[in-house]
Amino acid sequence: MKIFSIWFLSFCLLGCSAGLAFGDGAEVEYYAILVDGKKIGHVVQTRAVADGVVTTTEDMTLTMSRGAVSITVTTLEKSIETVGGRPIGFEVEQNISGMGQKTRGTVVDGQAEVVIEAMGTTKKQTIAWPEGAVMAEGLRLLQMEQGMQEGTTYQATVFSPSIMAGMKATVEVGGIAEVDLFGRVLKLTKVQVEMGMPTGTMTTTSYVNSAFRAMKTQVPTMGLNMEIVACDREFAMSDNDEVDFLKKMLVDSPAELKDVRSKKWAQYTLSPLNGAKLAIAGDDSQTVKAGPGGKVLVEVSPAAAAAAVAFPYAGTDAAVLAAMQPTRYLESDHEKVVELARAAVGDCKDAAEAVRKIESFVAGYISTKDLSVGYASAAEVAVSRQGDCTEHAVLAAAMCRAVGIPARVAFGLVYVEEFVGRKNVFGGHAWSQAYVGDKWVGLDATRAPGGYGVGHILLATGNGDPADFFGMVNALGYFKIDKAVLK
Repeated sequence: MKIFSIWFLSFCLLGCSAGLAFGDGAEVEYYAILVDGKKIGHVVQTRAVADGVVTTTEDMTLTMSRGAVSITVTTLEKSIETVGGRPIGFEVEQNISGMGQKTRGTVVDGQAEVVIEAMGTTKKQTIAWPEGAVMAEGLRLLQMEQGMQEGTTYQATVFSPSIMAGMKATVEVGGIAEVDLFGRVLKLTKVQVEMGMPTGTMTTTSYVNSAFRAMKTQVPTMGLNMEIVACDREFAMSDNDEVDFLKKMLVDSPAELKDVRSKKWAQYTLSPLNGAKLAIAGDDSQTVKAGPGGKVLVEVSPAAAAAAVAFPYAGTDAAVLAAMQPTRYLESDHEKVVELARAAVGDCKDAAEAVRKIESFVAGYISTKDLSVGYASAAEVAVSRQGDCTEHAVLAAAMCRAVGIPARVAFGLVYVEEFVGRKNVFGGHAWSQAYVGDKWVGLDATRAPGGYGVGHILLATGNGDPADFFGMVNALGYFKIDKAVLK
């Protein structure tokens, strides 16, 4: 089981970079990353202008503990634009627990030509550039144009190089507030930015000075009090505190759930915390109903895979066809992934049997099962044979796609009797789903065979890309489970 702390945090923080704007003349800014008042990392932002080109760089490092394991994430992101704010290109270098990836993109004629380097291989792809999307400099110019008058609202599409996607941003300028910055109290303007993603939204609150510099940005993530606070270089680069995110992200079960794997149906009553509005996903195995007082009733009844279904998939459903394509983290066309998929499936002709073979194969193939890997792609897992639930999920999904069976990654919670000293809890988890017949069927290689069951609560699905995780940001950590009924 994995708690998605590091993965969520790194991309949520980079995703909220709209708040970290430069004022005129500013070249380097330092920020401390705080969780519940404890420093876990830093961001260094640099703006350089040369020959009519503006390069804005965000260098982020953060460290988190998961039980006895400490993981460090470093991300260097560059936005390259003209002095007028027109996107030219972008670069991203990321390293999570020794696994690195470099991405370079060039924006030309409404498209971005992207080169991705990982695991000793180079891959090229073309993505559509979101219409009207801006990056750091374009957003800075827009902020200066709109000004800081209370009540001002405006919208923009912000392209994030780290997640290679555009986010719809709605900005609302508020009033003046007194803000404490490590004992220094300043009068700053409150600015809220709602970032819209395909799988959810995230609202950040920044406190900005007259030079348009965000002095503090609050990032609501999984119920935690997360902040990016402007500071001097010495404090930003100082040693980090230890914060154990495993214990923070567990949800108590209302009772011990006996013989979960033998049950066929479950209903969970979820109650929102701190006035949150819950948006819980549904699929072929999970239905969601509104309850009284903002509560949500989640019913889980695992969909059965239809028999005698041939593969590869030959249907015409566009969404299902998309779930057969290789992606950044589901490299189903990678030589090693294809090799493993063929070995797992053998001469099997039935899709239901094939996906179960893949589920069991992945369970046995990943030989080092621990929390030392922050997050790896399917190709990386195929080579390293190491990881926890997310590594099992991306490899299984990619292997399904490699043999022509549509598949995706699911994120949510799973019930465990005991974890890191806590009994009867639900913890952050990832598994896979395969499309067999006309239904999405759950696969959980960490619990194979037949690992998916009524102890799973779905929060989001996707291709395992960073953007997919935003569907969980406004759910995980914002509810408690009041009642559980299993049959």
